[in-house]
Amino acid sequence: MEEGRSQTQLTAVDGPDEAATDDGDRPAWDSKIQYVLAQVGFSVGLGNVWRFPYLCHQNGGGAFMLLYVFLLVVVGVPLFFMELAAGQSIRQGSIGVWKHISPKLGGIGYSSCMVCFYVALYYNVIIAWSLFYMGNSFQYPLPWEKCPTNVTSNDTVKECAGSSPTSYFWFRKALNITNSIEESGEFNPIMTGCLLAAWAIVALAMIKGIKSSAKVMYFSSIFPYVVLFIFLIRGLLLDGALEGITYMFYPKLEIWGNVQVWRQAATQVFFALGLGYGSVIAYSSYNPVHNNCHRDALMVSCINFMTSVLASLVVFIVLGFRAKNIALRCVAENLSVLNLLASSGSNQHWWPWFNMTDVSTVTLAEYREWYHLYSSMVGPKITDCSLEQEMNKGVEGTGLAFIAFTEVMAFFPASPFWSALFFLMLLNLGLSTMFGTMQGILTPLMDNFSLLGHHRTLLTVSSCALGFIIGLLFTQRSGNYFVTMFDDYSATLPLVIVVIFETISVAWVYGTDRFLDDIEIMLKWRPPVVYKYLWKYVCLLAMVSLLAASLLRMVFKGPTYTAWNQSTASEMTLEYPGWALAMIIMLIVFASLPVPVSYIYSLVKNRWVRSTPSQVEVGQEMRRELYTKCSSTEQPDSHFQPVHFREDEVHPRPAFLSVGNEHYRLLSQEEDEEEEEEQDTGV
Repeated sequence: MEEGRSQTQLTAVDGPDEAATDDGDRPAWDSKIQYVLAQVGFSVGLGNVWRFPYLCHQNGGGAFMLLYVFLLVVVGVPLFFMELAAGQSIRQGSIGVWKHISPKLGGIGYSSCMVCFYVALYYNVIIAWSLFYMGNSFQYPLPWEKCPTNVTSNDTVKECAGSSPTSYFWFRKALNITNSIEESGEFNPIMTGCLLAAWAIVALAMIKGIKSSAKVMYFSSIFPYVVLFIFLIRGLLLDGALEGITYMFYPKLEIWGNVQVWRQAATQVFFALGLGYGSVIAYSSYNPVHNNCHRDALMVSCINFMTSVLASLVVFIVLGFRAKNIALRCVAENLSVLNLLASSGSNQHWWPWFNMTDVSTVTLAEYREWYHLYSSMVGPKITDCSLEQEMNKGVEGTGLAFIAFTEVMAFFPASPFWSALFFLMLLNLGLSTMFGTMQGILTPLMDNFSLLGHHRTLLTVSSCALGFIIGLLFTQRSGNYFVTMFDDYSATLPLVIVVIFETISVAWVYGTDRFLDDIEIMLKWRPPVVYKYLWKYVCLLAMVSLLAASLLRMVFKGPTYTAWNQSTASEMTLEYPGWALAMIIMLIVFASLPVPVSYIYSLVKNRWVRSTPSQVEVGQEMRRELYTKCSSTEQPDSHFQPVHFREDEVHPRPAFLSVGNEHYRLLSQEEDEEEEEEQDTGV
């Protein structure tokens, strides 16, 4: 497929300073720093804070990081570079880019837009939750520090006593959640208002395209790093920080033999860089043609990884502090039981040798040493207090942000300040990713539909209004279960399918050699040839394997979700009902459907066009008679009658066309003029 040169190239080749003539009114970044902040802000999101640390926690710590770096280098960076180069060279959104490479593959861009819309729907709900928590942070004490009391009985609320103050506030006060997805419940008015505010912020920030959103990026992309460094410095002073860091980096190399760990690492690389959304393409399309996109790909990928490591350090330090506090509380409770036994006059040879009356003098190591010696004699009331056991309880996603972190910040002096700072960081992380997601929707639509392009403001406001209306699904009492459904299933499989077709279109349809030629024109130097083989074989094989592993896991394990049971005050795993499974399938099918539909439509359209030649094609066929054959020895027919064109007809210019094995040459200028004179005189 790549042997013959196409009639058009991805880039203009006339000169280094030549701009695309049809992109004169296309917006552009004011500076390189704006563009870098936008790409970093989009790729660095909530997943870096609450997903990557959890995967490290569950999959061998340092060993998982090494595996992640390996997949980032051989799969993530090449695919990221491919999207950057395609967007920058063609200067279109995702729909236009893949249509330009092959009209049959235009559906790739539409699938990207669908997935971006899915993600925007539930991602803004998380921003709404952050707004709610940030608003509740401006009070002392924090509302999730202690369990509330029942007004009638003056006792602690049973649901809170059975769980924890932070869990109770999250599930009951914030979400007012039902027991399952089948119990929809009424709308949560407070969360509905927060969702409206979140969409209003996005609309205002993007109402003038990249000109307005880029200015917001200066704050939303940089502020999270300031907060992470503040939390890192503060966390290093906490008791338990060293234990948390040790747990994070301790390598368990045996996990490399687990296929599911490879799947999770590849998925994280895939989502961390924002591949397949079309946002990377959209942002790079506003760059100058000769921008060094290869350096950008390496820089953004490195920043993304280092941000994940920084966030993991903060998370493990905080979790280490939390685990240490829980273990010390366990020691205090056990010592109080031992004191009761001692006061009853019981005298046992296994009494601890340390002072039981002053709990503060007893270290965790001393207690655990005593417990391991006499655990078989002390009875069931005395339990082990293990810091490692607490650290092994992995927390991810909303559980990490809205339960574990809120619990830790309640221990900090000036806890409202730290809480407000943390949720303001989450808000900015979410917004910077949200801007990129919306850009992945708006840019392709404006590039391919001129009517929408002329009404940018109306399109932006209408899209946000539609997102809010559909997003009401997530503000009912069972809304959290739908957020989980969208997060787990609406984007994963469709995005992998999109990237597979992206790779096929560049590596096998357009051709890697030609693509590298176009990049060489842009960069003024040729990227290493290793990219050719990574795109053609390694990346494609990795994406197909990831798709197969994800499908097999979905089929054999079955889609499940975690529900909160109010009566037992605990979480439980439930299977989705039949209608929810149908909804999951519809989400995946609707997002993937544009790819085959566009391909079939293009085939049908081409057949119809071939069967009904246009006037231009007829004129071109007649015009071919003006060429002389180079390979034929036949003389022109003496009875040849020249074709007369009307004066008002547009004469198609001569073009290089080959028919079968015959080769034609263009007439020289003098010959062409003589032919035209003969036409005018009717000779």
